Amino acid sequence: MASCNIEKKFLAELLGTFFLVFFGTGSAVVTLLISDSLSPGNAGIGILGGLGDWIAIALAFGLTVMACIYLFGKISGAHLNPAVTVGLLVSKNISLADSVYYIIAQVIWACIGSLALFLCLGSASVTIGALGATAPGLNVSYWQAMFAEFLGTFFLVLVVMGVAVDKKAEPGFAGLSIGMTVTAVIVVLGAFTGASINPARTFGPYLMDVLLGGANLWAYYPIYLIGPIAGGILAALVYNFIAKGNDACALPQPFFDDDE
Repeated sequence: MASCNIEKKFLAELLGTFFLVFFGTGSAVVTLLISDSLSPGNAGIGILGGLGDWIAIALAFGLTVMACIYLFGKISGAHLNPAVTVGLLVSKNISLADSVYYIIAQVIWACIGSLALFLCLGSASVTIGALGATAPGLNVSYWQAMFAEFLGTFFLVLVVMGVAVDKKAEPGFAGLSIGMTVTAVIVVLGAFTGASINPARTFGPYLMDVLLGGANLWAYYPIYLIGPIAGGILAALVYNFIAKGNDACALPQPFFDDDE
């Protein structure tokens, strides 16, 4: 079967990243707008339903990722995330030229996704919802947030390597596995860092917030760039190491008593 040309891969990545940002960050914006309508001037994620708010947002991200993987995975692999693309680059699962195209598509259309949110929801999506921009939570230091983003992305890319990249993976489960991984990471890390685990997902809201008169959060961007990229690189290298030659390893067997 012939592989798709780079133009089709580029289109798949930009559409997938657009949907991820529009529906994923859109869920965060809508949560903030609803909480502000119930308690004006006191908008916040967690006000409506505590952890339930983060579960709803996590499901919006996870289900969108799952759908995009099943939709675009056979065309581009549905990276939707520069940390995934860089991880696959260092593990030699994508060419340098293709990775540049992928990251350009991801970053540009993350911005377009944020712009589309503004066009749908109006100025309140910026002034109250900050277009779903991520920032460290209360009492979370800069380095704690970066480490959390590193760990979350490490787990995500490790799963990607195991269920989508490895040719021995069971077919048909990549979308579900990766989508649920994104969901789990956001439920746990959401209140601490916003659980970006994706430099493009944070870049889009940050840029459009500034351009549309919202908050300037660029001082936090190294958290959401260095942490995820480092996590993605290490995860890809670790998986390559532990999976190399695993055909020679016997699968663990149940223990039996000697008398049986």
